[in-house]
Amino acid sequence: MLKKFLPYLGEYKKYAVLTPLLMVLEVLCELALPRFMANIVDVGIPGNDLSYILKMGGIMLVLAVGSMLCGMFGAKLAAVAGQGFGANLRRGIYNKVQEFSFADIDHFSSASLITRITNDVNAIQMMVTMALRMLVRAPVMLVAALAVSISINARLAMVMLVAIPLLVIAIGVLMSMCNHLFQVLQTRIDALNGTVQENLVGIRVVKAFVRAGYEKTKFKKSNDDLTKAAINVDMRVIAMMPIMMIALNGATAAVLYLGGSTVMSGGMLIGDLSSFITYIFQILMSVMMLGMSLLQLSRAIACARRIDEVLETEPSIEDGSCGADTLPAPKGQVEFRHVDFKYQAGGTGENVLTDIDFTVRPGEFLAVVGGTGTGKSSLVNLIPRFYDVTDGAVLVDGVDVRDYPLDELRARIGMVLQNNVLFTGTIRENLLWGRPDATEEEMIQAAKNAQAYDFVMALPDGFDTQMSQGGTNVSGGQKQRLCIARAMLRHPAILILDDSTSAVDTATDAKIRQSFKENLAGTTVIIIAQRISSVQSADRILVLDDGHISDIGTHDELMARSEIYQEIYQSQQEGVQE
Repeated sequence: MLKKFLPYLGEYKKYAVLTPLLMVLEVLCELALPRFMANIVDVGIPGNDLSYILKMGGIMLVLAVGSMLCGMFGAKLAAVAGQGFGANLRRGIYNKVQEFSFADIDHFSSASLITRITNDVNAIQMMVTMALRMLVRAPVMLVAALAVSISINARLAMVMLVAIPLLVIAIGVLMSMCNHLFQVLQTRIDALNGTVQENLVGIRVVKAFVRAGYEKTKFKKSNDDLTKAAINVDMRVIAMMPIMMIALNGATAAVLYLGGSTVMSGGMLIGDLSSFITYIFQILMSVMMLGMSLLQLSRAIACARRIDEVLETEPSIEDGSCGADTLPAPKGQVEFRHVDFKYQAGGTGENVLTDIDFTVRPGEFLAVVGGTGTGKSSLVNLIPRFYDVTDGAVLVDGVDVRDYPLDELRARIGMVLQNNVLFTGTIRENLLWGRPDATEEEMIQAAKNAQAYDFVMALPDGFDTQMSQGGTNVSGGQKQRLCIARAMLRHPAILILDDSTSAVDTATDAKIRQSFKENLAGTTVIIIAQRISSVQSADRILVLDDGHISDIGTHDELMARSEIYQEIYQSQQEGVQE
């Protein structure tokens, strides 16, 4: 797995190489200090040699400053490398998610993807920063200090043969216990983010139905689950410190006892014993740092697996093989050939659409009507390949949509989705999403065609008015008109409107439909609508019933022969008469 993530160091590799070198230099400086101190104690002080003491002290000062500088610059470079790695990894995940189809995003859930891009990446980023320092410094210090201590007194160094294996066993047991718990912890964070996201997106519904209490209960459950998972991890992680201290204090006591006896018998100098004790502390502290780093590594590995799952997921919808130069000119013809479709993820396995077969001619105005849940939105989502058909084929301008490069296919289509989305920024920036190179005049004309110009100009800053996230500072009807203007600005070959005039009055709806005929001549318009008044002027109307085509024809033809269409019409007429 490490090899998969190494490329994300990118331009920060030089920092990742320099940091370990600085850590090694820091360790060497620290290791030398006790030996010079031993010389002062064993040679300088007994000999009352002030010049020797000052000389050793000067060398120790240089080493201390060198150690400090190496540690300081090493910490800085590790932080830069870690942050750079995290930035590259986040970018890589985000770019990957942009390639996902709707089905792929449904599989992971948006809340989980947010957690992986933020929390999981942060955990790995911290581990990289720690690894470049601690996972280099601790092993080097451990091995070097152990070698020096053996050179001072091999018999006394045998104490480490008891302390180190105990610590290694303790670390191994804790890591095996925490691996699964860290995975559970990240899943609980997913659940909490999902609860918060759902609540904030639907906050108006929550308040409208006075369900704040219910939402608080839901949040409490998710929050408590996360708390319990975190405590489960922490209770095992904190067990590391008492074990470490027992080993550290036990080893120190043993060294003092055995070393003191050796000094008393004349087999060891006091300076050597003091330096030996310092090395014992360095050895055991290195093992402690290594243990804490390895526990953090356990969490990072759990996070890395979740991120790798995203990075290794092949998008279920990929670019077609046709080159842009081999595709026909955009005309706007749409053909469904015996199409079946069902949602693969979490579905019942039953078709949402069955044997859909019809053709929309270039420039035709086709309306799609039917009851709730009959597959209207699913049908139009197949045209830009938000989902792929289960069986059959959808063709645009005579070419199977699966053969198109996705950018080329979607560039031919303007779409206003059922859920109208505006982004943070100005109205101008939102409209230019439709076509960034559009002129001011074209943008204004698109706003006029969508019946949005008057209300935009009534705002204090006109087209430079800032939109809040999701466009919550405009009404539902205004939001719909801005989304229609954004789509019209593209001058697409095919314009799809999924129930996108439901929040505007019938007079405005009629003006928008009239603008389609006047300003989008030659554009194929496919509109899903609930109001018969919105579709009866269409060239043809397709009636869906339980995922099947019940009938297709003009308003007059359907009124003469389609019972379903008649029922929809009559129910709306009764509502008007009442």
